[in-house]
This record gives sequence, C-alpha cells and structure tokens, in this order.
Amino acid sequence: MGDRFQGFVRRAAPLLALLPFIVLIAAGAPARPATPVESAVRSVLIEQAAAWNRGDIDGFLTGYRNSEKTVFAGSQGVTRGWQELRERYRKSYPDRKTMGTLAFSDLEVTMLCPDAALVLGKWHLDRESGPIGGVFSLVLRQFPEGWQIIADHTSVVPEPSPARGQ
Repeated sequence: MGDRFQGFVRRAAPLLALLPFIVLIAAGAPARPATPVESAVRSVLIEQAAAWNRGDIDGFLTGYRNSEKTVFAGSQGVTRGWQELRERYRKSYPDRKTMGTLAFSDLEVTMLCPDAALVLGKWHLDRESGPIGGVFSLVLRQFPEGWQIIADHTSVVPEPSPARGQ
C-alpha cells in the first residue's frame, strides 16, 4: 500500500502544483498575475474592508486622500472633502450594528498612468437590517503615503427578488 501511495503522489505532484492557479481561474481571477502596482491598489481595498469589519470608520477612511479635493458621489449626492466624507459615513453608520460586514468582489484594476488607477468592483454589506450592495468606481493616485482614493462613485443595486413559489 505504501508503494502505491508514493507512486500516486509522484504522478499527482505536477497537478497539485497547478492547484492554486486552477482555484484562481475558477474564482474568476485574471489570467495574468497582478503587477506589484495592481496588488498595492487592491491592498487599499483589502485594508478598508478589514477596518470596516472591525467597526473602525476612521481606519476605513485612511484609504481616501485626506484632502478637500477628495470627492464621493452616491445616492445622497456629491460629498466633497475628506472631513465631509467622514461626517457622512459617521451619520450613515453610527454604530457597529448598522455597519454590518463589508465585502468587495469582482475588482478590476486599470492603470491610467504610472501613478493613477481606476478600480471597478462590487460591494456587499451583510447587516442585521438586511443585506445591501452595489457597484463602485474609484480613482486612486499614488502619493508619498501610498495609494489613496481621490474619487469614489458608489451605487446601490437592489438585491434580486426571490422568484415566486420559492
């Protein structure tokens, strides 16, 4: 039995080495590996989601450029300036319960030039009052402090209704 198992492992090793790539392709990951710059841009959103899920709005907001020129467009209109954006988030999400759990998905990073990127994606909040989600587009620029969001357009896309009889 031991020799048969070792033979199997020897024959399967090349396939097992491909497993991480197969999983990435099945999950809809891009066919080519992300560049270091694209990875740095994505890490901004990963850090934002982690901060949000800890209930840390200020940590979430570190992904945005702390500037009067930072702009957010959403269902409540246009918000200009980092401080105004902070007030908007604090008003809309006054406590951990209303914040829920945030997840980003289907991220597409397009480099506009060496120090600017466009990110398209989906967002989803699981929360006690019911799930909500939608799509977003972000413009990030690279500053000495790292990549930061300078423009955000976020839209809510209603959850599909369950089919009748289900």
